[in-house]
Amino acid sequence: MTYVIHGATGAQGAPVVAALTAAAKPVTALTRNPDAVVEGARVLAADHSSTEELTAAYRGAAGVFVHLPVVSEEDRRTQAHHIVAAVRAARPSRVIFSTSGAPIDADTGGAAAILVAGLADAGVSHAVIAPTFYLENLLMPYVVDAVRERGVLPYPIRADFAASWASHLDIADVAVALFDRPDITGVVSVGQFPAITGPDLAEAFGARFGKDVVFEPITPEQFRGSVAPLIGEGPAVDVAAFYAAMSTLPGRSITVENSAQKLLGIQPRTTGQWLADIGL
Repeated sequence: MTYVIHGATGAQGAPVVAALTAAAKPVTALTRNPDAVVEGARVLAADHSSTEELTAAYRGAAGVFVHLPVVSEEDRRTQAHHIVAAVRAARPSRVIFSTSGAPIDADTGGAAAILVAGLADAGVSHAVIAPTFYLENLLMPYVVDAVRERGVLPYPIRADFAASWASHLDIADVAVALFDRPDITGVVSVGQFPAITGPDLAEAFGARFGKDVVFEPITPEQFRGSVAPLIGEGPAVDVAAFYAAMSTLPGRSITVENSAQKLLGIQPRTTGQWLADIGL
């Protein structure tokens, strides 16, 4: 029985593939590119908007790792419906879904909420990984180049906004652990606790780069303009709207009760540890 990994060649799926293959588990890398090469894995091309192709990929799987791509929210909702339909039809042994920080409250009507509700209704063993912000967002050229060239770390949150940042590497650690822990269901929060602020991030970058780095709050609209060339205008608008919504909150910290720290004994990387691990 294999483990099927969505986005296996991408930033979030690739570390999951690496962690599973390191544990000598069979992996099927799900990708849109039939010519992709994924070390240690069988590559399977599938259209994420095809229930039939996803069903064939999931059937007989020991586990499926799912996350939704950075596309328009409309496309994400369409894909969520197809994934749920495929899970219901194929009934893999276990499904792990990473929300990628998207809200999962049913009243939002968002793609992540649709997928979480659908998995619960399908009656298949599953767990939901809920990070807040990804440290990898800080690797965007607009951010990391400013650190190198100007000694500032720009990001669209307030300086006093405390959040539980996590790495894609942390998500992989938690996903692999959850595949082996069917007794853990529901939402598992992943991120640093206590939560940290923008100036804390800047301090960690400064220590790593050996220079003074200060945090620079920017507006969601400024951020939209910086990421649109990378991810497209439509997704960039959705990202900006997300950060605009965050600006109305006091912070975004995980809770200890449902954290990976408490449920799995997995301690997320500090910002400094993450920078060292990726060799920046």
